[in-house]
Amino acid sequence: MRIRIVDAFTDRPFAGNPAGVLLLDALPDGTWAFPDDRWLQRVATEVNHAETAFAHRLPEGGGADWALRWFTPATEVNLCGHATLATAHVLHSTGAHPGQVRFATRSGVLVATPEADGSLTLDFPTAPLTEVEVPDGVAETLGARPLAAFDTGPNVGDLLVVLDDEKTVHALAPDHRALGAHSARGIIATAEAEDPSRGYDFVSRCFFPNVGIAEDPVTGSAHTALAPYWSGRLGRPRLTGLQASPRSGRVGTELRGERTLLSGRAVTVIDGELHARPDQAVGSQSTLPASSA
Repeated sequence: MRIRIVDAFTDRPFAGNPAGVLLLDALPDGTWAFPDDRWLQRVATEVNHAETAFAHRLPEGGGADWALRWFTPATEVNLCGHATLATAHVLHSTGAHPGQVRFATRSGVLVATPEADGSLTLDFPTAPLTEVEVPDGVAETLGARPLAAFDTGPNVGDLLVVLDDEKTVHALAPDHRALGAHSARGIIATAEAEDPSRGYDFVSRCFFPNVGIAEDPVTGSAHTALAPYWSGRLGRPRLTGLQASPRSGRVGTELRGERTLLSGRAVTVIDGELHARPDQAVGSQSTLPASSA
């Protein structure tokens, strides 16, 4: 099977967020299914990027075109933007699925649309924000005192914290081990851009110790929470976010009520062959129906 490493939310190699992408072959009887979960997890652990995406075709005429799952090196996750972008990029650039593609996922059907300028737009559910008290210990753990904090709901599973300014976000040096006590996945730290003329409206950094990721380079799912917060505060539905990790990347956002559009580019960096096939793992097949959410 072909396996690729794709840098997402960037237009050049070695930036943005790298994801593994594996398009699964059909079974010997011509049907499609995900291999045993233990094999999927082993591949993701071997790839050792923030996420590895696994996708297989679905029968024509249904509500989605491909089934899609995402695994970190430690666990399966409910939603991942950059690995979805990377998968759509592979499908589009290789001709495996030209045009718009619908993915059946744990978070419902997600749509990826190629644009004329070479970018891709993802249609994701908007994260429901609920303001909460800043938990005890967060300021000490981050090394900065938040102005406000928000729960981002079950799909994202983070604590979103708003900081004083962009410089504070850049300077964060958190205690990664202690961060895990404050949410299901981790913490999104954000602030308004110091100078919007640089081409972005807000900055963020994302720390996800509970899924084995100390700092995620560029996080599409986090922008489904960042978009409603900053669109509400800045009064514009269309914004650009800069994720200020060492690799860095930009995510275009457009708030459309219960849906958020995420836009970006992707670059294939490695295209190789996976020799450890699913039949080398012990376990039965497991499937994900197109209607799963």
